[in-house]
Amino acid sequence: MRRAASAVVAMLLALTACSEGPAPGKVAANGARWQPRPGTAWQWQLSGRLDPSVEVPVYDIDGFENSAGDIARLHRDGRRVICYINVGAWEDFRPDRDDFPRSVLGRPNGWRGERWLDIRRLAILRPLMERRFDMCRDKGFDAVEPDLVEGYANDTDFHLTAHDQLRYNRMIAGIAHERGLAVGLKNDLAQIHHLVGDFDFAVNEECAQYDECELLEPFTAGGKAVFHVEYAVPTSRFCRTSSRLRLSSMLKRLELDAWRKPC
Repeated sequence: MRRAASAVVAMLLALTACSEGPAPGKVAANGARWQPRPGTAWQWQLSGRLDPSVEVPVYDIDGFENSAGDIARLHRDGRRVICYINVGAWEDFRPDRDDFPRSVLGRPNGWRGERWLDIRRLAILRPLMERRFDMCRDKGFDAVEPDLVEGYANDTDFHLTAHDQLRYNRMIAGIAHERGLAVGLKNDLAQIHHLVGDFDFAVNEECAQYDECELLEPFTAGGKAVFHVEYAVPTSRFCRTSSRLRLSSMLKRLELDAWRKPC
């Protein structure tokens, strides 16, 4: 009975995924991209050995740390897969770390081994990000989650403006779309009204803790998913609001391992 039930779940996941654009891991001949819809369940795992057993239609995993085989396995189970890539900070543990000139490296951002990037330097950063997104495409990912796209609101050691951030974020979205990949806007709530048309979904951390979830409504109003997590607030305090706003919400540990408690 458990084997049969699992087969039914896998079939339903596949049908859900196929109903929202080209088949998982495929680019449609007409250039159509995957478009996740509001309320789509997901798993976000950026640390630990990948656990492919969570019965949800969408996985968000690290682009460098997972192989094409990992993505193919998730696709065989009917799941869409999002490629996590840091586009706003340099990381000393990535294989392309030496490709970044010191001139674009700013202050540490609070995470070990990371430093803010000077996002004004588009001529330098664009080819670096293009190679990273090529990796996501070549491994078979369906979408990209570009992280740290609100450096202008932080102390980066550069004089970044909101205009600098909009220009950079739109460049990032364009790089993804040129490769047939959907792309999500990570946080950057203050610029949602300017960017909702450029991005296919949103990824948000802790909007309930800071009473900001309503700011994400332009995405759900446009038929676009908002993948949302909380770390410190119990589900009893945000799931009702998440349901009303049609957010895809769950409680996670800060290390983003396999554990999850969805709404």
